[in-house]
Amino acid sequence: MQGIAQAANIPLGEIFLYNVFYEFNAFCTSIVAETPSGEIHHARDMDFGLLMGWDTQNDTWLLTEKLRPLIVTGDFTRNNQTIFKAVSFAGYIGVLTGMKPQKFSLTVNERYSVKGSGLSGILKWILGQRTGSWMGFLTRDVFENVDTYAEAKAVLSSKLLIGPIYFIIGGVNSGEGAVLSRSIEKTIDTHDLDAKNGTWFVLETNYDRWKAPLFIDDRRTPATRCMNEMGAANATLANLFNVLNTKPVLNKLTVYTSLMNVKAGILETYIRFCADPCWPW
Repeated sequence: MQGIAQAANIPLGEIFLYNVFYEFNAFCTSIVAETPSGEIHHARDMDFGLLMGWDTQNDTWLLTEKLRPLIVTGDFTRNNQTIFKAVSFAGYIGVLTGMKPQKFSLTVNERYSVKGSGLSGILKWILGQRTGSWMGFLTRDVFENVDTYAEAKAVLSSKLLIGPIYFIIGGVNSGEGAVLSRSIEKTIDTHDLDAKNGTWFVLETNYDRWKAPLFIDDRRTPATRCMNEMGAANATLANLFNVLNTKPVLNKLTVYTSLMNVKAGILETYIRFCADPCWPW
């Protein structure tokens, strides 16, 4: 971060805030699906910029519009070999959407919790209680140092965090897909793929799956309906894109859509715009 601050001539404190802002302000949708042949696909909509200013002339979120030109897709290498691929925003050093080819994929969704929120975790960190890991830095470390789906799942399930979060992970083998619902201290729920028993996809927005989503922000119901109508036999990356293209899953906050297949080493990202009429979130 110090190097970014020096190169961009921006105070280090501002760069740090930019790198931790996702800990407490984001809306997203992530899906991991398994086909009848055991192929694993992972897709996500990144929604960001809520309440950061509304452009009344264009009916858009100001921060969302500013983030779109900053989207970058990078290959992170070591000794001239690609270690992992990630989608990010210029100046952000963590990983919110990424894939380690032939190993695992990972997306991160904000989890809203009255008890132990991301904002309260940040305040505790400022006051000196620094036992938890910043989410983006943890995911970067996992991609740099972990080589298997099982190990990534174990690390993300157990580390102390600054704030609650959902980790959505995918792999290469049948059954390798899960949503980890995390509190600051522990994993409170693990929702695994289990195609043999009917769970051929897992889907997460920003609310615990055992609770109803906020009535003004129900992206889960239309996304789940689309997945069920599509069926496992038609679970291609193109059709997952269509699910994420369905309003209000696609909304005014949607910055990009990413599609991943770990086994094939595919990571595709599309900058998104939602034409009116479109839900603001």
